[in-house]
Amino acid sequence: MASRTSSPLLHPDEREFDLFAVMSALTDPVRLSIVLQLSAGSGMSCGTFGLSIVKSALSRHLRVLREAGVIRQQDEGTLRVNTLRREELDRRFPGLLDLVLKEAPSGS
Repeated sequence: MASRTSSPLLHPDEREFDLFAVMSALTDPVRLSIVLQLSAGSGMSCGTFGLSIVKSALSRHLRVLREAGVIRQQDEGTLRVNTLRREELDRRFPGLLDLVLKEAPSGS
């Protein structure tokens, strides 16, 4: 659940995307699973990923993805909705996300 008193979420500008940070964020199996789920459709709230990890670990994984520029998080009422920044990633690193998603181990 999104806190109304939390500070605004910072998202890097597309020009600030760093290939090393993006690749580092995508090497973790949990984060790769999140990206795979987000690539299948529209935004998802934090509680809908179906991962068997504690809330604090999920928050940390989402923060790493957001700070690398892989996802965008937006508060909508009491929900924090996560979306894949696919178009921006494709412009900055053409073909990278397609390759990562294609080569992701099954079960990720």
